[in-house]
Amino acid sequence: MHRHQGSRSDQLLHKHPAHPPRHARPADARRWWALVVIALAQLMVVLDATIVNIALPSAQHALHMSDGNRQWVITAYTLAFGGLLLLGGRIADLVGRKRTFVIGLIGFAAASAFGGAASSSGVLFGARALQGAFAAVLAPSALSLLTTTFTDPRERGKAFGIYGALAGSGSAIGFIVGGLLTEYLNWRWCLYVNVPIAVVAVLGAFALLHDRPGDRGARLDVPGVVLGCGGLVTVVYGFSEAQPRGWTDPLVLALFAVGAALLAGFVWWQTRAPMPLLPLHVIRERNRAGCFLTMLLAVIGMFGLFLFMTYYLQGILRYSPLRTGLAFLPLTAAIIVGSTQISARLLHRVAPRALMVPGMVLAAGGLLLLTRLTVTSQYTSEVLPALLLMGLGMGLTFMPVFATATAGVAERDSGVTSATVNTSQQVGGSIGTALLNTVATTSSTAYIAARLHGPADRARVVPEGVVHGYTVAIWWAAAVMLLAGLVAGLMVTARAPGRTRPAQGAVPESVT
Repeated sequence: MHRHQGSRSDQLLHKHPAHPPRHARPADARRWWALVVIALAQLMVVLDATIVNIALPSAQHALHMSDGNRQWVITAYTLAFGGLLLLGGRIADLVGRKRTFVIGLIGFAAASAFGGAASSSGVLFGARALQGAFAAVLAPSALSLLTTTFTDPRERGKAFGIYGALAGSGSAIGFIVGGLLTEYLNWRWCLYVNVPIAVVAVLGAFALLHDRPGDRGARLDVPGVVLGCGGLVTVVYGFSEAQPRGWTDPLVLALFAVGAALLAGFVWWQTRAPMPLLPLHVIRERNRAGCFLTMLLAVIGMFGLFLFMTYYLQGILRYSPLRTGLAFLPLTAAIIVGSTQISARLLHRVAPRALMVPGMVLAAGGLLLLTRLTVTSQYTSEVLPALLLMGLGMGLTFMPVFATATAGVAERDSGVTSATVNTSQQVGGSIGTALLNTVATTSSTAYIAARLHGPADRARVVPEGVVHGYTVAIWWAAAVMLLAGLVAGLMVTARAPGRTRPAQGAVPESVT
């Protein structure tokens, strides 16, 4: 009886027409507008990794780059981004996430304008490195702001669904935007386009984002920065050089050895540092470690798709840059549907791995369809179904990875945890590009050498050999995707967020 009356009085209190409803609505509205600002920044960072790919031939011609040096347009960005993420994440924790978010946006826009106006290849390489450095500050700030802004399980699912959709589809959107800008304006607009996006995001950040001040008593772990960031830069550089030089090149082997030594020293130092750059408890937790590894493996496989489908569509099917970009549109749509309409709606009710494992299986299935490609394959019958499966699988996977990896982290560590998720993406992209491109090149060379018996065979055998190389590499990518699903199934054992017991003193969802 008393319990019933208590429940009744609680319900009346929460339904009181005075204060709560009036104050709740504006807060909710501002919170979702803040998500738009965070999403804009994330989209800008992710698509910039690929937006220049389609524009690269035009930029190479305009700035007289050699074939050997043109890779630095991509590598300079990924090196700085991947190598400095841990530093960027810890800076966000120390000085405040909103402040580093705004600094990252302004710096990224300035570097983009600098690159767009480049008069030489060296200036463009420098601008791309600056973009990567500011992206390393911006990306973890964005994800940690999202983590601290959306704490309710239902709202968190929707917010991370949108964020996961952008993280998964941003690279594909980069191809589309890059194709449009290159065909109708010129390659420089692939960099200039970031400036208006950043201006809107900065204004939105000042108006909508709120953050607690950073921990002023904390100090930056300088030895950790040198060891951790130095190790990451060296390893990422090693993978970028493995693509043109080969895996057994002395420089590549030396880079891997030095990078491994630096990272081993980093781990050793983090157990002794008074204020570690990456507190090891962040990566020791089973679910979080499983998410980091799943992300790393998934991105290796994903880059297999982006890399070879771009070459296939333009080099074999003779698509224009714009048509190539638009060919990725169904993939982008499938990622958005999988992330926002399936994962975001189900994560509150089902365990994360119940989404991640099927997602990786679907993505692997899409890749396996692409292993049947030939020189005469049709886009609508053989490429499109694979892109839809791949997109749906990535959408199902990325959203619960981001949500689970950042769940339950102390606020003081949210920046560096977000940085570790992003580092998994960047390192996975570097490994995927180098590894799968090497597999494709080796397979193509062997195929052509075995079947080319004279000049008359070249027109037929060379395209067949190139496509054969792509399909062999895609087999490897599919295997890596399945491995990602296995890792998620074995390591990510977290329960559904909506089924975990509320913390002591928390208000049950049924009341609110």
